[in-house]
Amino acid sequence: MLKQWLIAVVLVVVAAGGAFSWQYLAQEETENTQTQRPASKVNAISPAMEVVRDSVNAVGNLRALDQVELTTEVSGRVVEMNLDSGKRVERGQLLLRLDDRQARADLQVAEATLADARRQFERAQRLQANNSISRSQVDELRTAMDVAEAQRESARTRLDNHRIEAPFEGVVGLSDISLGTYLSAGTSVTTLDSTDRMELGFSIPERFLGQIRIGQNVRGTSPAYSDESFRGELVELGTRVSELSRTLPVRAVIDNPDGRLRPGQFMSVNLTLREREALVIPEQAVMIRGADKYVFIAEDGVARRVSVSLGSRSPGWVEVSEGLSQEDRVIITGQDRLSSGDRIEVVDDDKAIPDNRFASSPES
Repeated sequence: MLKQWLIAVVLVVVAAGGAFSWQYLAQEETENTQTQRPASKVNAISPAMEVVRDSVNAVGNLRALDQVELTTEVSGRVVEMNLDSGKRVERGQLLLRLDDRQARADLQVAEATLADARRQFERAQRLQANNSISRSQVDELRTAMDVAEAQRESARTRLDNHRIEAPFEGVVGLSDISLGTYLSAGTSVTTLDSTDRMELGFSIPERFLGQIRIGQNVRGTSPAYSDESFRGELVELGTRVSELSRTLPVRAVIDNPDGRLRPGQFMSVNLTLREREALVIPEQAVMIRGADKYVFIAEDGVARRVSVSLGSRSPGWVEVSEGLSQEDRVIITGQDRLSSGDRIEVVDDDKAIPDNRFASSPES
C-alpha cells in the first residue's frame, strides 16, 4: 500500500514538472518572437517655425470705387461719340456730343449782349465822375451788365450740356447709341466704372468685433479665377450689427491692376485677424480619437505617443500650440499602425512631406 502511494506521488511531481517546463518554453518562445519582430519603417519631420494667421472667412460682392450711369441733359442728335465698350478713358475725355449749333449761336448772342452792357456801364462810370449822369442810371447799367453775365453763363451751360465727358478715369460700359441717333433729355447713354481698385463688401460675425480693425489684410478669390487670389485691405467698418444675421458690414479695397475683376462679381473673402510665429507640422501626422488629438514622435528608435493642442490650419499644415518642440521628430507616415513603445526605423522620403507650408491664410 505504501509502495503504491509513493508511485502516485512521483507521477504527480513528474506531471507538474512537465507542465511548468512547457509554460516556460512557450513564454520564452513568445518573448523571442517579439524581440525578433522587425521595426516599422516611418518618415519623420521636425516641427518648423512659420508665420501663421488667425483669420475669418466670408462671402461678398464687388463694386467699383467710382461708378456712374451717364445720361443726356438735353435733347439732340448725336454728332460725335467715343463709346467703345471696355475702353479705358481719362477724366474729362469727350464720350458723346449732341448737335450744338443752336446752343453755340445762343452763346454768341449772350456774349455780344454782355460786351455791349459792359461798355455802357464803363461809359456811365466815366460820365458819373463829371456829374454828367445820375447815380441811379449807373446802377441800372450795372444791373443790366450783371444780367448779361448771367445770361452768358446760362448759354454756356446749355452748350456744355450737349457734351458728355468722363467725370473720372474709368472703363466704358455697353452702349446701343449710334451716330445720328436722336436722344431725348434723360436718355441713358452708357456706364463708367473705375476698376483699378475694387470695393469688396462683406459681413463679419459679431464674435470677431474685438479683433477687427482698419488696415487688416484681405484675400479674395473668385470662381472665375480659381487658381489666383487678389489682395487688399480693410478700409471701412459698419456702425451697426444686423439684428437678423448678427454680423457687422465691412468694406475692403481690392487691387485690380489688370481690370479682370468686374463690378457685381461674387468673391470668397479671407480676412486676416492676427499674424504670429508658431510651430507647424504636416496635418497628416495628427491622429484623432474622440476629443483626444495626438502624434507619434521618434525617440531612440522607438515611437512615443504625445498629446497635442492644435491652432490655425493651412492646406496640409496645422499649428501646434502645445505638446511639441522644434527638437522633436514627428512621425508623418505609418503612424496609424503604431502603438507607443513600438520599434521604428526612420527613413528619408521627400515625397512624404507636403511643400505648401503656410503660404495662404488658414481658415478660422
